[in-house]
Amino acid sequence: MPAYAIIAETLWQPPMETIILRVPYYLDFAAPLAILLWLAAIVLALSLHEFCHALAATLLGDQTARLAGRLSLNPLVHVDPLGMVMAVVAGFGWARPVPFNPYNLRVQQWGPTLVAVAGPVSNFLQATVAGIAIRLATGAGVPESNLLMIFLGYYFLINVGLFFFNLLPIPPLDGSKFLLDLLAGPQYARARFFLETKGPLILLLILSLQYLIGISVFGILFSLVYRYIFFPLFGIVVQVL
Repeated sequence: MPAYAIIAETLWQPPMETIILRVPYYLDFAAPLAILLWLAAIVLALSLHEFCHALAATLLGDQTARLAGRLSLNPLVHVDPLGMVMAVVAGFGWARPVPFNPYNLRVQQWGPTLVAVAGPVSNFLQATVAGIAIRLATGAGVPESNLLMIFLGYYFLINVGLFFFNLLPIPPLDGSKFLLDLLAGPQYARARFFLETKGPLILLLILSLQYLIGISVFGILFSLVYRYIFFPLFGIVVQVL
């Protein structure tokens, strides 16, 4: 069972019937259809995430993303080929970052934070749509073996993961923009330089802990976010078999 698996009996029960949706392991190469559904869910979640970054920057006055063709719902302008390969091989992926010029934003101090937070907010909204769809489909008697249910289960999990992961205040993640905006003064220049240059290494080291000492920091954080935010809201447990 994955490190971030949620056990229904350990959760605070919301004021609704708990739905346990069992979906196949997404990296089972003996089940290519599951891989395709997983990949489709990742592409959709990441494309909307990046589109919302571009939309926020455009609304705040910077046209860089729009002129680069990123103010689009077309997944082809957002996907990163290596990120998609990693999504199939390792279970996680990424998209091309949206370019923007912070000096063009109408809100100077907190503009980059507003652009950054648009991505995780989109993932929260996507998870909400998926959660509601799962409850409606379950109520309508759609079996969990249905391809739509499997897709919705993946889509829900991916967006929960992207929501919490991108809020972490470690560069280059979206949450780091808030921390860097807090450290905007010249007296924090050294701290900003350290975070901007060493952030990716710190992120890699945290990820490596799972393989070095068997502790999945992000798996633990995922479980906490799921337990205290998403499960009380939707009463859904998605179990990867």
